[in-house]
Amino acid sequence: MKVFLDSSALVKRYIEEPGSDRVAVICAAAEELAVSVVCVTEVLSACNRLLREKKITAKQYAWIKNEFLLDIAEFFVIELTAEVVGRSVTCLEKGAVRSLDALHIASALESGCTRFVTGDERQRGVAGKMGLKDEFV
Repeated sequence: MKVFLDSSALVKRYIEEPGSDRVAVICAAAEELAVSVVCVTEVLSACNRLLREKKITAKQYAWIKNEFLLDIAEFFVIELTAEVVGRSVTCLEKGAVRSLDALHIASALESGCTRFVTGDERQRGVAGKMGLKDEFV
């Protein structure tokens, strides 16, 4: 099974928070993990915020960044193409969703994933309207 992880779900692989255990189970069961190229910036942005807020140390940040970049090399990364951008506009028209969340949904559709995993309820609703089998973590 090909599983698409949006940034809110993917960050749970590296930062212990509610849903982290479920993400670990999903990732272990997946044949392939897919992500949007925008998740690189989003995941590292979230980790930088935690570093600034002193919720993680510089050493923890360095470990997370290293592990994340090693993992991303193994993922199926969906680039921003005209097709993805076009589908993201359709997502925006289906419901109240942020632009980057719409790009994640559109990327998942482009990847042909069988499961869309997110930690964002609003995004989950639009993903369902777009025909994705979604899972909230």
